[in-house]
Amino acid sequence: MRIALLLGTLALGLSACSVTVRPNLGLQGSGSNLITSLRPDRGEGSTYAVGESVRFVVSTRAAGYVTLIALQGSEASTIARNVYVPAGTTVFPRAQDNQVYTVGTPRGLQRVRAIFTRVRPTSDLVLRGTYDEGRWNATSTAYLQPYAVEDRDVQETYLYIR
Repeated sequence: MRIALLLGTLALGLSACSVTVRPNLGLQGSGSNLITSLRPDRGEGSTYAVGESVRFVVSTRAAGYVTLIALQGSEASTIARNVYVPAGTTVFPRAQDNQVYTVGTPRGLQRVRAIFTRVRPTSDLVLRGTYDEGRWNATSTAYLQPYAVEDRDVQETYLYIR
């Protein structure tokens, strides 16, 4: 009787839970494990209102250069370009950047990708305009191609805008 009551309570409790699964989003160039963490300041999957500020925490195993790009709906943009970071944790925007990242429309899911190279990139990645999933991934992949696999990494995080 106690076991049945316990199992019934457990089933009832679990039926009220929702589970969110983030699939592999087709990142190419990842795997060297140079970026150990990428997340918004409130944590991955957190919610921000339009007009609020957001910061991104990037942790790396080695010194190098970080580019942050964002995909919000079908609009892509470059947040930070070829910024030198020491090994360890860097919060964007940095104090010396003299800027604030303010959340804007459209509402919904925003994906942010950190692209890391050990050597200074020979080109700038500038995103503006409309991107679908294929173009978003192809652009990141093409940008990383000139660099050795062990000298590059890419990671992605996300947040919601309400």
